[in-house]
Amino acid sequence: MKLFFVFYALTFFFVGCSEVSEPPIKISDFKNDISAKNLGKRLIDLPYGLNSMEPRSDEVQEIFIAVHGGSSEGYEWIYPLKKINTKSRHMYFFRWPADGCFQNSAENLENEITDILTFDDSLKKITLIGHSYGGILATHLLKNWNLATPLEIHVVASPLLGIRMLNSICGYKPISSIPKNSTLYEWRTQQHLDNVYKDLDVDPQKIELNESYVTTLPDTYKDNRLGHNWSISWVADEAF
Repeated sequence: MKLFFVFYALTFFFVGCSEVSEPPIKISDFKNDISAKNLGKRLIDLPYGLNSMEPRSDEVQEIFIAVHGGSSEGYEWIYPLKKINTKSRHMYFFRWPADGCFQNSAENLENEITDILTFDDSLKKITLIGHSYGGILATHLLKNWNLATPLEIHVVASPLLGIRMLNSICGYKPISSIPKNSTLYEWRTQQHLDNVYKDLDVDPQKIELNESYVTTLPDTYKDNRLGHNWSISWVADEAF
């Protein structure tokens, strides 16, 4: 009888562990017969922090982290994450409370990346893509990055110049330089086509930073106006 209960307990333990280690939503769940809206809801319902989107593979050479912007519904990330994913990339989605200031979440993300690199020093690159307000969080990592692993950051439709509320409440100041072991790519929408920025006097995407690589997105993408949310898909097609 004791052996039975021991066997039962161990079975429950191992099953439970396998369930915990399984990502709540995976890249393999991104199927064409499921709407992007439904998948986006599952994505944005992930807990705060760094969420793995797939099982770890021995072929992985790069950690790829997507950082959403404010008021994200998740659906805008479904196609890009599926498009960008390769066998050599381990995909992550970073959830954070984007209705507040970004500094604490940026520090948490940096700590989680450091933990990954401590566990696996064979990784050749860390890549982040931050959309809108998520780009502010992503570039904050450049201020303190001193790790040996190269850091590549892509910001898409991000107000790197700052906006009044962000500057006054969160004390935001744009980055002024890029560390030697890092690269920054800026992907800017056209202000008059971007509903988030079109009514502002100044385009908050435009910042003077000599070391970054800047691309202005075209007018349309797949016969749609290339505005704020479509911008991630365009970058996924063109940059990766």
